[in-house]
Amino acid sequence: MKLWEKDFEINAEIERFTVGRDREMDLYLAPYDVLGSMAHITMLESIGLIGKDELPVLLTELKSIYEQCQRGEFVIEEGIEDVHSQVELMLTRKLGDMGKKIHSGRSRNDQVLVDLKLFTRHKLQEVAEAVKDLFDQLIRKSNQYKDVLMPGYTHLQVAMPSSFGLWLGAYAESLCDDMLFLQAAWRMTNRNPLGSAAGYGSSFPLNRQMTTDLLGFDSMDYNVVYAQMGRGKMERNVGFAIATIAGTMAKLAMDACLFNSQNFAFVKLPKECTTGSSIMPHKKNPDVFELIRSKSNKLQALPQQVTLMMNNLPVGYFRDLQIIKEVFLPAFDELLDCLRMTAYIVNRIEVNEHILDNPMYDPMFSVEEVNRLAANGMPFRDAYKKVGLDIEARRFIPDKHLHHTHEGSIGNLCNDRIEQLMAQTLAGFSFDRVAKAEQNLLG
Repeated sequence: MKLWEKDFEINAEIERFTVGRDREMDLYLAPYDVLGSMAHITMLESIGLIGKDELPVLLTELKSIYEQCQRGEFVIEEGIEDVHSQVELMLTRKLGDMGKKIHSGRSRNDQVLVDLKLFTRHKLQEVAEAVKDLFDQLIRKSNQYKDVLMPGYTHLQVAMPSSFGLWLGAYAESLCDDMLFLQAAWRMTNRNPLGSAAGYGSSFPLNRQMTTDLLGFDSMDYNVVYAQMGRGKMERNVGFAIATIAGTMAKLAMDACLFNSQNFAFVKLPKECTTGSSIMPHKKNPDVFELIRSKSNKLQALPQQVTLMMNNLPVGYFRDLQIIKEVFLPAFDELLDCLRMTAYIVNRIEVNEHILDNPMYDPMFSVEEVNRLAANGMPFRDAYKKVGLDIEARRFIPDKHLHHTHEGSIGNLCNDRIEQLMAQTLAGFSFDRVAKAEQNLLG
């Protein structure tokens, strides 16, 4: 069944090529296609295109299909082109001509747009919650180990004193900035394209504000041409939000792999979270963090992939946009898997509290000594030269008692302010309003 089918059959190879992986990808969108249809037909009834007696029948059947989606029982049958065709087929099988009325005033173009936006905002909420969970684990560990010193590095050379509190808190604050990208992605996503039809509107007197309210969108995409131009743009910009979170995780994963190695031995991963070697019985490999690093680096390519697929397309719909679904839809589950696995291990990671017992790290206190001499009146350059010569002559004896008090330093992590940053950003999402709108629609 094809919604555009007339009196001829398309070549089988052409059909295979043009449908591609749509049936597989559209399973991600199925429950959201139903939600969009429920809002659309409710609006159609209000303008007289569906009878008052027909609406409750159609809504009941659509709710039944939605429940099938939630149970994982929804399938797109062989020979059915996409999720939109499957839902309409199921309605017409059950309700006859009544089921054929649901497409009035819309096109598959705006139908897939609203499906993608409903899917994406749902996944963005899941990602925001997973980011917050990882953030909480990092802050908790940062506070737990705030007084345990470790070497800080520049150029992979021992540089200055750091602490586990500082290291872990840095990644927590990085997630605060990442959440700003996620909020921007949410705001752009949470606008209603339904009613733009094929990109040029409809001669039916559609009430687009009604569907906007029913689906819990913040506003509509007002210009119908722009609504269609948003296909690909939304995915690209959401991709940037995904990429910035992935960038934070990739860096953390690299640190974890490095610091877990015997040469560093700063942290110890739980043995149940490592894998072994088929030949070396002593090995405990950080495979999880290696995979997180690789998957995160792959996710950082997502906005570029989407850009290359949509770049230089003129105004209007093109089938090129179909392929974006293949890289975009699965990206959320991969990101969520990495976030949850990272949070799981960070919660269980152990730190070495005796790193500085090794005299090889003594030189990292050189700046502390230079600053002490300068504070006592010696010109900074003279103090710098004296300490440098003492180190070369092996006369340098470090004072390992630090007195950092300024904001964000070892002695004043400002974790409470970092937590406030995260809370303020999370408050800018309209998760509760969206959930209430969907519940009302389904209820």
